[in-house]
Amino acid sequence: MKKLFGESKIPAAILTVGIVLILWFYPVPEGLKPQAWHLFAIFMGTVVGFILQPIEAGSVALIAIVTCSLTYTLKFSEVLTAFSGGTVWLIVSAFILARAFIITGLGRRIAYMAMRSFGDSSLKLVYSLALSDLIIGPAIPSNSARAGGLVFPIVQSLAEAFDSKPGESARKIGAFLVTSVFHIDLVVSAMFMTAMVGNPIAAAMAKKVLDVDITWMGWFIAAVVPGTVALLGIPYAIYKFYPPEIKNTPEAKAMAANVLKEMGPMSKNEKIMFFVFIMLLILWATASMTKLDGTLIAFLGLCILLATKVLTWKDVIKETRAWDTLIWVGSVILMSDYLNKTGFIGWFAKILENQMVGVGMLTAVVLSFVIYLYSHYFFASMSAHVTAMYAALITLGVASGAPPFISAFVVALASNICGCLTHFGTGPAPVYFGSGYVTQADWWKIGFGVSIMHIIIWVGVGGVWWKVLGYW
Repeated sequence: MKKLFGESKIPAAILTVGIVLILWFYPVPEGLKPQAWHLFAIFMGTVVGFILQPIEAGSVALIAIVTCSLTYTLKFSEVLTAFSGGTVWLIVSAFILARAFIITGLGRRIAYMAMRSFGDSSLKLVYSLALSDLIIGPAIPSNSARAGGLVFPIVQSLAEAFDSKPGESARKIGAFLVTSVFHIDLVVSAMFMTAMVGNPIAAAMAKKVLDVDITWMGWFIAAVVPGTVALLGIPYAIYKFYPPEIKNTPEAKAMAANVLKEMGPMSKNEKIMFFVFIMLLILWATASMTKLDGTLIAFLGLCILLATKVLTWKDVIKETRAWDTLIWVGSVILMSDYLNKTGFIGWFAKILENQMVGVGMLTAVVLSFVIYLYSHYFFASMSAHVTAMYAALITLGVASGAPPFISAFVVALASNICGCLTHFGTGPAPVYFGSGYVTQADWWKIGFGVSIMHIIIWVGVGGVWWKVLGYW
């Protein structure tokens, strides 16, 4: 046992397997087929495995779907469909596109160009980094890669340039930059379907559970107004309540100019990457008219990058996160799909519907958002959170009469901004918190304050915007 999991992981392994066994042998609830209940047992074990990680998430997922087949819960031919869906391949292709952004240096150039143009005060400096994150967000589905890989080194360099280091000098500017940029990235993740790996998963689940189509453009239109308010409002609120000692930063513009000078003019590969990026945005935005599949559009971009040698096939093979995602995301979508087909989701939705009798439509929508948001205190992964709770919570609003799109979209938004609460709730959090500029107490206090702003902005401002759009 120790050799299999490692001594520290034995309790996690026991609990993961134990959940499956307990649910499997528990009497099947009235109104459900044994197949649906057994699939739920395996699914819950998968979720617990994702959270506790006795072994890697991909390994947990693969074991789960093999177990589905060995126990005759699903046919093996059905299991293999986990890796044939468009959603999972959209995520894979987006990860590879992100690698091209980093390899060519285009993402770094965009960040420094924004800083050179607008970075003459600490607040404007944050807004310039927000602009760069916003520009590259649609093409990079990993907030860890975007905020942690591309933006964080710039944040750290800026803090050090102003002699702001962890400890006594942290509040000069470093603590403000770290907290503001971290929270901004979560807003960017919520604004584009392709800006966070969990978003396409949520869209796929919404289609399977509520038969709601959330397109790339539909997502962006619904998110653009509350997202813009959040991008402007959250850094300003942090600036007021957690202010930097240094307010003016003319040195930042000079620093950015020097870096850009060292980088020289755009390379051929950067220009090709920029062209492909703009092409993808246009095609995704017009997909409802052209009828082109979103995944096909992403594949077209990859083909151009490969044909022009901006990316090599070795680069594609080396993008291990993409292939890891293929396994675990495909497995999750497969199980959630068959939980719906076997009647489990409908059965559970009926229970929720009975609990929501007398609850108003607006109250139910707000509850689904708030429950999802604050339950993230118990999660260390936004993707695992989507897996565990999204499908169930999107039925709350519908049960009280809310439009299916609103019910699905509100919880999808919460699945992005929920990472604001803790220093472990999303990939970039340990990176930014680990820089040492912000104490854990301050991180949690700021996170909770920002969460209140998210509720007001996304449900309040967003609700009005969706009314204007005719979604209510």
